[in-house]
Parts: sequence; C-alpha cells; structure tokens
Amino acid sequence: MSKDTKYIRDSVHGDLCLNETEIKLIDTPQVQRIRRITQLGFISLVYPGANHSRFEHSIGTMYLGSKLAQHLELEEHEKKLVRAASLLHDVGHGPFSHASEPVLGVPHEKLTAKVIKHTCLFDILNEEFNVNEIIKIINGDSELGPLVSGELDVDRMDYLMRDSHYTGVAYGIIDVERIITNMKLDNYLLLNIKAVQAAEATLVARYFMYPSVYQHHTTRIVNAMFRRCLKKSFKEKIINKNKIYEYDEIDIITILRNSEGTIKDFVTRLDNRNLLKTAHSIKLNQFKNPNDIFKIEEKELRKAEEEISEETNIDRDNIIINIADYPRFDEMKTQVYDGEDIYHLNEISSIVGALKIARFNYPDISLYIPKEDKNKIKKFKFENYLDLPEKSENKFDTMHLSQRKLI
Repeated sequence: MSKDTKYIRDSVHGDLCLNETEIKLIDTPQVQRIRRITQLGFISLVYPGANHSRFEHSIGTMYLGSKLAQHLELEEHEKKLVRAASLLHDVGHGPFSHASEPVLGVPHEKLTAKVIKHTCLFDILNEEFNVNEIIKIINGDSELGPLVSGELDVDRMDYLMRDSHYTGVAYGIIDVERIITNMKLDNYLLLNIKAVQAAEATLVARYFMYPSVYQHHTTRIVNAMFRRCLKKSFKEKIINKNKIYEYDEIDIITILRNSEGTIKDFVTRLDNRNLLKTAHSIKLNQFKNPNDIFKIEEKELRKAEEEISEETNIDRDNIIINIADYPRFDEMKTQVYDGEDIYHLNEISSIVGALKIARFNYPDISLYIPKEDKNKIKKFKFENYLDLPEKSENKFDTMHLSQRKLI
C-alpha cells in the first residue's frame, strides 16, 4: 500500500486495490479496449441487464486471483505475477467475446499472447516481470497457471458470479470463500475434500447457466447470425481478420451496418431484434453417443444448407444449421485430496458423475430460417441432409435418468 495505490469500485466484489504497475496496464489502449467488449456478447438481447464488459470481469478475476494467491502464501513476486496475468488474461478477446471466436479459428489466449508481446503492454510488464511467465500463467502452462486457467480457476469463479448478477438468474451463486480457503498448491492446484460440496454447487451452477444463459436458444440464433456476418466480412476483406484484437464492438457494428447484401440484412435484423427462427431441432441426448454430433464437419453443414435451399426455395444465406457449443465441464477433472490420497472430482462425486451425462440434455442441432419462410419447411428431417449418429431407443430415460439421480 502506498500513496500511489488506487481503488476501483466493482459491483460484485466491492473496492479493488490497484498497485502502480496495474494502473499503468489499465491505462493502456489494449486494456481500455476491453471496456468496449461485452462479456456475454449479444446475450443482452435476451437479458437486458447483461451489458457488463470484459474489463469488469478482468479486474474481478484479478481480485479473486489475489485472494487465492494470498491464501496459498505465495511469495510477493508470485502474487504480483498472478494479479497481472489475471488482469490481462482476456485482452486478446475479439468483439462480442465468444460470439466471434469460432469464426477466428484461433483461441483468444493465443491472441492475448500476441497483444502482450507486440504492444506497450510488453514494455510495462518487462520492467518488473518475465513476460513469458505471464503468458504461461494465462495459458495454464506453469505452476501458477491453474490459478488463472485450470479446472476450478478464478476466471470461472468470477464469470459465474458476474454473469449471474447481471443477467438476474439465480444459478451462478457459488461459495467462492469455501473453495479458495480449501485449496493448496502441490505441483497441482488441489481442493480439500471438505470443499467438495462447494465444487459440486459450482458445477450445478454451470449446468443450469448453460441452457439458461450461455446457450439459450435465442442466444444461439443471434450468435449464428453474427458469425455469418463476420465470416462474410472476412471473405470480402472489409474487416481484417488478422487484427481483430484491435477492433471494438462499435467498430465492427459500424462496418457491418455500412456493408451490403446479407451482411447488411443480418445486422439490421440484429439491430431490430428481427431474428431467424428455429424451424426444427433435435436434442443431443436423443443420440446413443452425443459426442458424435460434434464430429460433423463445417463443410457438411454448409452442403446441407445448400440442399435445403434448393428444395425449399429459401435464400441460401438465410438458412443456418447450428450445433450447440460443446458442453465442456472441465471442473469435473478438479483434483481433490483426502489426506495423502488424490482423486478427480468426478470419481468421488455421484452428482458430478450424473452431470457428465446430463450436460447433453439441453444442447441440440437446430435449423434456423426467417419467420416468413417457415411455411416452406414441411415434414423436415435432418436425416435427409446429414449423416447423423444412431439415435437412442429410450430417449425419455436418457433424458431424465441423470436428473433423477441429482434429485
């Protein structure tokens, strides 16, 4: 604490303390840009209050990272490393966050490393740290990496709390204090078995946030429309894909609004919330092995869209076949210690074991078309256009068995 110490008032964690180096980092154009990158992209079209930014999430992650580092009794330099990595872990995110990432084909962590290495952030960090150490922590590749990028890390803790707060849903309430105070660092970040219930609650929160917020059916439609716009803008070279980390959301929307054809049509629809509609969908839990759906290649989906367009006379650009994002629950792999013994969370928790199956209850493969064209789709079957995995005969049991276990 010094006379140069400043505070930021955060709506989730309260007053957050900043040291001199962190103030310098925050005042860079690269960190200021993420004030103009929304944490949840277009989800505000579903939950009007969800307008919080990547910047808010980053300072919240820094705060929790600092708490965890303090509990683990790290050396002062290591604490500062964790704080700096937590603050900068999202500076490479593209506009609208995860809505744009699949189109880029590059994980935001890789773009974050590029931003840190090739901007003024490098010079500021280099005065006090080995910059490669910061990047390794962000990528989860060092001993301190699991604190920021691991199975049960401060990044996840903050966004669950924050996203729940701003959307108004009640699912993201997790016992952060219980989790943090029951962790130890011994080659890996380990959770004391006494805090297993808190970890289970975190996973259950993720399970319910997935269909309610992150993969809400309207969110998926909006994201699919935006991704089509962005992909076309890259192809037409009106947006530089290789410098996406320099754009903010105002830049992107302004460029798209001033475009022509499908791009302009879709962004106008997004502006006015005149969205495509779901014409047909199949829940992934209806398949014997839901994971096989994610093996369907992009070119197969686009080919199917073309065939549907030819048969229905619906504009090819207005047809989107969308597969929900893979319901990844890395927290299931959290390592739990009981004395000298170490287990993975899913080995000792029947709830987590049930969630491993139940996470496929909500994702689906869907067909989106304009509302005015829905009368052109009659007796539609995905099987006529895509080679889908084998379906389960007992789809009701598959769908509800895991929920019964949870109860």
